[in-house]
Amino acid sequence: MATDQTLIDDESGTKRFRAKRDAILAAAAQAINEQSAKGMTFADVARRVGLNTTSVTYYFKRKEDLATSCFENTLEKLQAMLDEALREATPQARVAKYLSINMARLAAIDRGTETPFAVLSDLRAMEEPARGHLMTAWRDVFRKTRTLWGPAKTRAETDLRGARAHVLLENTFWLPVWLTRYDADQYDRVEARLMHVFEHGIAAPGQKWAPALIDLDHNSAEPGRAAFLLAATRLINELGYRGASVQKIASELNVTKGSFYHHLDAKDDLVIACYKRSFDTIADAQRLADETGGDHWQRLSSTIATLLDVQFSQRGPLLRTTALSGLPLGVRAEMLERSNRIARRYAGTMSDGIAEGSIRPVDTLVAAQALMALQNAAFDMRKWAATMPRDKAVAVYASTLAFGLFDDRVLSL
Repeated sequence: MATDQTLIDDESGTKRFRAKRDAILAAAAQAINEQSAKGMTFADVARRVGLNTTSVTYYFKRKEDLATSCFENTLEKLQAMLDEALREATPQARVAKYLSINMARLAAIDRGTETPFAVLSDLRAMEEPARGHLMTAWRDVFRKTRTLWGPAKTRAETDLRGARAHVLLENTFWLPVWLTRYDADQYDRVEARLMHVFEHGIAAPGQKWAPALIDLDHNSAEPGRAAFLLAATRLINELGYRGASVQKIASELNVTKGSFYHHLDAKDDLVIACYKRSFDTIADAQRLADETGGDHWQRLSSTIATLLDVQFSQRGPLLRTTALSGLPLGVRAEMLERSNRIARRYAGTMSDGIAEGSIRPVDTLVAAQALMALQNAAFDMRKWAATMPRDKAVAVYASTLAFGLFDDRVLSL
């Protein structure tokens, strides 16, 4: 029979094991967020926690095991956050609670009392069987998020709540990217302003969804290069920067690896070119909407509808910001600055719309980042969009921020 001292020693040893394991997971999550799951190394993780590589392998035999555990940890935390939010009585209160939990977590990270969890952008790049297990867990998170709005009675309600769930999740994933522009004592204000957008939308009362799709001319002087960038963008969106190898991109186009280097000198150049193509597409839509004229809600809604149409169509997609984690820091900063210029233009359009009365009074900088998350993430919903007419898919997805996460008028379209 075990003595009391043995039990105490066992419990102490278990606590030390868990504490060290948790420290390794936290360090690995930071490495994944900076370098992607495929770019993470045992040596880097060991350095972050002051261990040698052999010590890390005592807890995780393979790098893939460590990455899988990081993603499982994120998914478990998301489930717990949603469970807490679901205790609230109404959809609005549940969404507000979920946002509040996220903001409190980011404030704790800013104070250094909590560590970030691994972003989920690399799930599809994982190898089987981990990939299948993780994607099933992610779908469970998505379905639970959808229940924040209660049970759906019709397929149309299920579709709308799916769009809302996706936009809510993606906005909370996007928060750490732009929240750094605010001091921690402003987080409460940011939370309130973002929830205002979620609750009421961007369009002024009485405005309708009647966008005019903008004719974006993407004819390239080098059609081969354009096709190459399009194929690369799709693969990088699906597999992440590290997962989309040069060989996979070349195979997608049924060309040799040598053809890749005919178009670009290195893989980083490829991602930069894909980002430039995507940013140019967004900027063209914004510029052409302004040139067409109309009130500023018409300009904004037409830009959003056009870009969602691109994301849901074969001529898309736009490159997701998830590829940033594979780029050198200097290049990453340059790409984020271009993203911020686009967001500031959205903010300017909304400011002018507020002055003329076509757009609801919102914090335009916060609302602009919400729009960036919406258009950035729409690629993941292309299969969902394919189940309905394109204009319906665009309207349903855009309604989440156009009219808010609780307005059902889009169901009558």
